[in-house]
Amino acid sequence: MAETARAQTERLPGDAAGVARAAALLRQGGLVSFPTETVYGLGADARSGRAVAAIYEAKGRPRFNPLIVHVADAAAAARIGRIEGDAARLAAAFWPGPLTLVVPLRPEAGLSELVTAGLDTVGLRVPAAALACALLAEVGGPVAAPSANPSGRVSPTTAGHVLDGLSGRIAAVLDGGPCPVGLESTIVDVAPEPVLLRPGGLPSEMLAAALGRPLARRVEGGAVSAPGQLASHYAPSKPLRLDAGAPRAGELWLGFGPGQAHDGLNLSVSGDLREAAANLFAHLRTLDAMEGEGIAVARVPETGLGAAIADRLARAAAPRA
Repeated sequence: MAETARAQTERLPGDAAGVARAAALLRQGGLVSFPTETVYGLGADARSGRAVAAIYEAKGRPRFNPLIVHVADAAAAARIGRIEGDAARLAAAFWPGPLTLVVPLRPEAGLSELVTAGLDTVGLRVPAAALACALLAEVGGPVAAPSANPSGRVSPTTAGHVLDGLSGRIAAVLDGGPCPVGLESTIVDVAPEPVLLRPGGLPSEMLAAALGRPLARRVEGGAVSAPGQLASHYAPSKPLRLDAGAPRAGELWLGFGPGQAHDGLNLSVSGDLREAAANLFAHLRTLDAMEGEGIAVARVPETGLGAAIADRLARAAAPRA
């Protein structure tokens, strides 16, 4: 029986024994969720079409949406994709870290075509979280890993969040506690010119500084070439009303900044965007589980990490497909 059909999902401790067990399950073709500094990923052997197909099945993910490949270091990434020019500059500056680079795929990389959705490019990332690094080193090969949640739903930042959505549908979750960044990785397509495909845990201003010029931005509605580009994504079941000054009758409240007396939750009372990013998905999950007809969301400034927060909120509020 396939690992995704297991009746019970193992919750593995974030220690050497847990890493060894998680790596063994991945090598056997099972699905294992593991923590990065951004969110929890749902990992599978990127070279196994059967294992990668199980990711799509577990998440209910559209087949045309590519997956990010996680590797232990830049050398391993360079064996899968061509990391040259601007890609090499960004990799040297920000790997390991919350940055995914979309680069030309090497024909000899040996990835399942399901990982790239048939494209000739691949999204590569070297995560910084110690537990993710230990797991990838133990596996010794590329691991395809989208966020570990049902497709389109709120991304998980704790092992409990993973189990809420995928318990019984994956082999295991490696419990490393809360993810400190709390937003998915920033995605930059560098084939051939740098284009910001998805704002995320690495502010675009830092990328522009490393390159010496601003990045172009993807035109909405274009072909999907990396994760996180669907118009409706990261969505709770309740409708969101953005840039609200106060909740209306029947609405729950998600605030930002000081001086807000409304009952509900606040992403950051002090207005700290890093704290807000770390709290975003967990707060959306909490509010989604409460009684209420919808969620009113205070305006978050679109600077630094605020641009990524605004992107996630806009996709969460978009009409469902």
